[in-house]
Amino acid sequence: MKTSLHPRLINEPFSDPGIYIPFLYEKRAIMFDLGEINLLTPKDLLKVTHVFVTHAHMDHFIGFDRLLRIFLGREKELHLFGPPGFFDHVEGKLGGYTWNLIHEYEYNLALKVSEVHSDEIFTRTYLCKDAFNHGETEKSDIVSGILYENPRFRIRGALLDHRIPCLGLSLEENFSINIISEELEKLSLGAGPWLTEFKREIYAKSPEDMDFFVTRTEKGETFEERKFRLGELTDKIARITPGQKITYITDVIGSSENQQKIINLSRDSDHLFIEAAFMDQDALTAREKYHLTAAEAGRIAREAEVKKLTLFHFSPRYTNMEKELINEAMESFRG
Repeated sequence: MKTSLHPRLINEPFSDPGIYIPFLYEKRAIMFDLGEINLLTPKDLLKVTHVFVTHAHMDHFIGFDRLLRIFLGREKELHLFGPPGFFDHVEGKLGGYTWNLIHEYEYNLALKVSEVHSDEIFTRTYLCKDAFNHGETEKSDIVSGILYENPRFRIRGALLDHRIPCLGLSLEENFSINIISEELEKLSLGAGPWLTEFKREIYAKSPEDMDFFVTRTEKGETFEERKFRLGELTDKIARITPGQKITYITDVIGSSENQQKIINLSRDSDHLFIEAAFMDQDALTAREKYHLTAAEAGRIAREAEVKKLTLFHFSPRYTNMEKELINEAMESFRG
């Protein structure tokens, strides 16, 4: 059965960290961290709606410039989240450029930037047409660690210790919808944009007795329209399964407090992406630099009872020793 979320590292494990999470059959993707992103195509990046930055060290945030350049000149809204101090980092980036020609752009890009604190989120909007000067700051409370939520999924976060606040992140999908192609054929229904709207109604928990129209188009013109009850069509062509949980952890010291926060955040994850910067033989160095060892990453994954583990953010001192790092983590993971 196909899953709707397909997360992947944006670079190999010795390079800048970050994951890209596209939604199957949709022009939508989410990113955790924004390091070097040259391996992602403009087509990939234009799907991005939300970016969650763990902290603003260069290897986690340098990709902002490329993302901004690709989005400029388009009528889009990009949401960015980061830890305390994030406004200053974004405004520093934006302030590094001259915007005297911005009025010539036909379309208006909006950046909605949110700064995450322990109990509150502060949000500012930066509009292209205003040379990215921000409006008023809005404030909202954080409930149960939820930073963002819509009918389909939520993003939960926790502030961790890396000498500075660093976000741990988890995407929790409410449920997944798989379309049964054989049933589509039986009903003589072809795939098309209507399926995206169909899924949207299910995620929104629209009434089962509402009318839903399946339209077929050709060259922009509708040439067939059929009416169904939403619940009836769902029963025939959709299989509802539990959603996925994807957690991302990087740049944290392996203190008992951090480890417990990470375990709580990543509990029962289908896929945990977690840094393994050092080997256990260099645990003292890991502590000094506020990073996890591979063994610590494996133990955290075991205690959190995650299903799949992906390691990244290896220190360059272990070049050509990727296998050793993975083996150390997997030994801890398997207990």
